[in-house]
Amino acid sequence: MVKLNKIYTRTGDDGTTGLGTGARVAKYDLRVEAYGAVDETNAVIGVARLHLQGDPALDGMLKRVQNDLFDLGADLCVPPAPGEAEGAALRIVPAQVARLEADIDTLNAGLSPLTSFILPAGTAAAAHLHLARTVCRRAERIMVALSHQADGMVGAPAIHYVNRLSDLLFVAGRHANARGADDVLWVPGASR
Repeated sequence: MVKLNKIYTRTGDDGTTGLGTGARVAKYDLRVEAYGAVDETNAVIGVARLHLQGDPALDGMLKRVQNDLFDLGADLCVPPAPGEAEGAALRIVPAQVARLEADIDTLNAGLSPLTSFILPAGTAAAAHLHLARTVCRRAERIMVALSHQADGMVGAPAIHYVNRLSDLLFVAGRHANARGADDVLWVPGASR
């Protein structure tokens, strides 16, 4: 259980922060960058949700995602230990990835096929969802880079989750653009 009585501790004044294991690392450590980008993704999704008052189904999906992103942050801030027992730490699990896939399929079923790339624009909700998608892709790149470090273990379901999430955010952006009708299409070379 989380209990925060005091917000500042001064322990980070030296440029370090504590992982979930208690280990101190530099604030620029790739693991900290990874869960920081996940936190940014969550914040942008929160802003997007402000514009979804008329779409309770999509808002509900994104609310679940925001909770999952806290799970993902918890997963990333406690590096997996070799031979770690199942349930020893909070980890993203395949069922969370499968739920994202089902949500993608649900949203995508009502969209017309793309005939062009789309610009991250349209409604306010769509624009924020596309911003969330780009931040999510950055989180994914950092997580993959971390997973390639000698001591940078990241569970496969965590990487699968963030990869699927960027797909969900793309489809959600189209859905928020009147189910694709208000998508802004890229016109190659239009400004030449």
